[in-house]
Amino acid sequence: MGMIEAHIDFLAVDIVNNMPVVVLGSTETDKLLPIWIGVSEASAIAMEVKGVAAARPLTHDLLKNTIEAMGGRLTRVEITELKEQTFFARLYITLDGRIVEIDARPSDSIALALKTKSPLFAEESLFVIPREDLRDEDDDEERPAAPPASGDQPPSQESLADRLRRIDPLEFGKYSL
Repeated sequence: MGMIEAHIDFLAVDIVNNMPVVVLGSTETDKLLPIWIGVSEASAIAMEVKGVAAARPLTHDLLKNTIEAMGGRLTRVEITELKEQTFFARLYITLDGRIVEIDARPSDSIALALKTKSPLFAEESLFVIPREDLRDEDDDEERPAAPPASGDQPPSQESLADRLRRIDPLEFGKYSL
């Protein structure tokens, strides 16, 4: 497999444990990639998606401004792997004619990609949930999968798909600021 260009398909909140979920999609696959994230990162992503600016620079604004003040440019963000139930990401910054790679959390990486209008890529093998599994048959609204009982790590592909089939659509709400 390899990297494919991704976009935010939707943001939601898992109201069972009140955790935000960012769900990535791609025109190159009919599967989705759900990632449970923190509240601050979800707020930063939601603000960018909705075009809302903060009165003062937030953490992701600070990082963007720092990169640019040093003469750098974020050229690419990649969600690279899932290892030991943790997602990993890489930032690619062009600085002084060279590419600097930085390890980062996917949530921060996605927020920064939005702030800098940089392309977002994800490893194709991470897209494991068929789009149709996230639709409620009665209303055709998309909804995210719930995380495992531990709350912050995704279950295996098979158990996540099984959980999707059993989930009550009322367990999820739209993410809002």
